[in-house]
Amino acid sequence: MSAIRVALVDDQALFRAGVRMLVESQPDLDVAGEAGDGASGVALAARSQPDVMLMDVRMPVLDGISATERILADADREGRTPPRILVLTTFDLDENAARAIRAGASGFVLKDADPEFLLASIRTVHQGNQVIAASATRELFAHVGRGSGRRPAPAAWAGLTPREREIFALAARGLSNAEIAASEFLSEATVKTHVSRILAKLGLRDRVQLVVFGYEHDLGS
Repeated sequence: MSAIRVALVDDQALFRAGVRMLVESQPDLDVAGEAGDGASGVALAARSQPDVMLMDVRMPVLDGISATERILADADREGRTPPRILVLTTFDLDENAARAIRAGASGFVLKDADPEFLLASIRTVHQGNQVIAASATRELFAHVGRGSGRRPAPAAWAGLTPREREIFALAARGLSNAEIAASEFLSEATVKTHVSRILAKLGLRDRVQLVVFGYEHDLGS
């Protein structure tokens, strides 16, 4: 099996060096390159076509959110598989983390996360799954929109059945399919079907966007 090719985009050279050493210590991971700003990150993505990119949010020249949007748009336009983008954030960047996910990132991890969690997150997003820093989910997204008011639910929300709204609320709190199934006395397959329908009706890409949507519209509790 080919190693997962990981690229790092962060404006702190010392941080990049530490992550590079961590990634290079793993037999199933390779470093595909690094960049110190968002614009260089866009160029790196086109040149190296990594499997996963670790993307800082606040950087000079071009921020991580705009870089994420450009990288995914370029890949779509050129008909190539886009990299999975994992946003690197801190508690101070709550709104930016949510914006990055809306831009197409596969999730986020805190910059001070345990090395093992960062490595597991790289492997998880590479497999097509999403990652939200579990310890930060509620505290992080509870701040989304704070100070500017929550946005009203879109018209599509009215298209959800009462049961789907119940499942939505549990998923928006970060519960897994298994946890929802146990709580609602349903099979995991049934929960998975409900979640798929909810995502389709609301035009959401994945459960990470579902969490963001729930907190933005005050629907997750």
